[in-house]
Amino acid sequence: MQYFDSDYMEGAHPLILERLVKTNMEKTSGYGTDAYCESAKKKIRKACGCPEAEIHFMVGGTQTNATVITAMLRPYEGVIAAATGHINVHEAGAVEAGGHKVLALPSHEGKLDAAEADRYIADFYSDASWDHMVAPGMVYISHPTEYGTLYRLDELEALSSVCRKHHIPLFLDGARLGYGLAAHGTDVTLEAIASLCDIFYIGGTKVGALFGEAVVIPRPGFVKQFNTIIKQRGVLLAKGRLLGLQFDTLFTDGLYLKIARHGIEMADRIAACLEKKGYRFYAVPQSNQLFVVLENSRLSALSGHVSFGIWEKADADHTVVRIATSWATREEDVEELLSLL
Repeated sequence: MQYFDSDYMEGAHPLILERLVKTNMEKTSGYGTDAYCESAKKKIRKACGCPEAEIHFMVGGTQTNATVITAMLRPYEGVIAAATGHINVHEAGAVEAGGHKVLALPSHEGKLDAAEADRYIADFYSDASWDHMVAPGMVYISHPTEYGTLYRLDELEALSSVCRKHHIPLFLDGARLGYGLAAHGTDVTLEAIASLCDIFYIGGTKVGALFGEAVVIPRPGFVKQFNTIIKQRGVLLAKGRLLGLQFDTLFTDGLYLKIARHGIEMADRIAACLEKKGYRFYAVPQSNQLFVVLENSRLSALSGHVSFGIWEKADADHTVVRIATSWATREEDVEELLSLL
């Protein structure tokens, strides 16, 4: 049985496990105040080109999204996101549970359109009853998106410009950021993200770590007492060194991008073969997530041999499935998948 459901199915990169075992009996201070966390922060700041940036470590994507959004918004504000965005679909209402509405706008293969976001905000304040409504208080995007697509640099610049025009923050969900940065032909870099976004995070859970995300705030103090909010939300890990050590390893000798490129190479191999065989893609393949339209009968026949992420119904006879590769996808597994397809 082959499993291509998601990119967090494997454990951790061997170098991370090696360091965790080697340092297991060390005694360090808690809550991210240890030397490993400090070393990781320095390396991340250097990679982002932001020597003064705040770095905060959290355990997972949903916790990170909910905590960041809660910290950024006033009680009467909501967050603009694509209708297909993770916070709007696959986080069980975590943002709403925190008291903030997700303001869903049309999705363009997973992406937000800057002009539509600008128009939404302008129309909101042109309504005479705007103070009786949920105000757009920030913009949320993910890179790669929920459909594996990538923002171009000009699209990211346009969204950043809209946010700054309306004096609201731009937040980038980077749960799969490594695969976005390693994708072929992308013009979006970590430095560009740091210069255009007010807050973002670098995903570890899906890119080599056992668990963990690194939140980056390019302008220190932009979120007042953010560490206190993290504690209040229950996502401040007492054994914080477990997070710091993992990111310190990922950001040593370019490991983060190196292993992400492997995931891209495996996805590229699958996409090229499927295209040659005449399969139809629901969204243009750009990163490590491939969305393929399968006949329901074909999906049923494959169910005992390979597991996909079931995404949505294309029509009565076809289903969109997700094939996700990762830093740990083996070439022999790809070959078996292709033989089955």
